[in-house]
Amino acid sequence: MLRFVVVLVMVVALPAVAEERTSRARVSANGTFSVRMVEQSPGKCMLEVSKESGPVWTLKECVGGVDDLYFVSNDGEWVWLLYPLAPKGTKQLPGKKFKKVPAWANTVVAVKMDRNGGRVDERRLTEFVGTRELPEVRQLSQHLKWLEGLLGVPGKGPRLTDAGRIEFETVGGKTHKLTF
Repeated sequence: MLRFVVVLVMVVALPAVAEERTSRARVSANGTFSVRMVEQSPGKCMLEVSKESGPVWTLKECVGGVDDLYFVSNDGEWVWLLYPLAPKGTKQLPGKKFKKVPAWANTVVAVKMDRNGGRVDERRLTEFVGTRELPEVRQLSQHLKWLEGLLGVPGKGPRLTDAGRIEFETVGGKTHKLTF
């Protein structure tokens, strides 16, 4: 009986001592700053921009997950966040030009943030993948795979160039750049 109680207490206590998870730390083009997402527990996260001497600033909110990609600017003030496994959109875009674009393609796949967590810029899938290339986007039940080089999609993964630009290829094979 005592053994059963000990096992039961250990099973109940496991979620309380769950390990924190972190994203891969990425360094700015000039090598001065690094950025990473720390998930302390489900729903409790921290985006951390640091130098060698320690954290420069932190944002205590879940702006993404540990599997998303974070890139920091050379001055450490801006962070681009790419969602390689983006959630499917649910609303059709208005207007004639989006008539042939399915609702699932209306989703945010990249966000530029400042140190206060403000969204300075955001990009939708339709800005990177043309209507003709949409059939190449890999659809899962609730998410999309749209970047080459990640999640089993062949190609080169996203990278930060020496010029401080983020370059990546979408499933349509086109190269795109984001600037800070």
